[in-house]
Amino acid sequence: MRFLVVDDSPTMRRIVVNALQTFGWDQIVEAQDGQEALSKLKEHPVEFVITDWNMPVMTGLELTKAIRSDGTLAKLPVLMVTTRGLKQDIIEALQAKVNNYVVKPFTPQILKEKIDTVLQTMAA
Repeated sequence: MRFLVVDDSPTMRRIVVNALQTFGWDQIVEAQDGQEALSKLKEHPVEFVITDWNMPVMTGLELTKAIRSDGTLAKLPVLMVTTRGLKQDIIEALQAKVNNYVVKPFTPQILKEKIDTVLQTMAA
């Protein structure tokens, strides 16, 4: 499975990438903002997007909306990983049709559980 990890923080991208690799997922593309992520989605077939919310140029929320409005990408699973843990933020992300939501800080195990939940839901 190929993942796209989107975060403006290189350190945070490394944490997510390392967690994915720990669980055997090693096909990973990285982007530093939503705009770069959309370009990468056109270049590389990706099966799962993990994105931060707060980024310059294009936020993770804007990226999610762009993915959902693109006929070829609309079904792509999106996991939002963010410091924004307020109920209203979570509702806004769910309205944008993210598949799941993780609040930072998180453990690799929580990340894997959220990914597994999304994959199980998509398969059902």
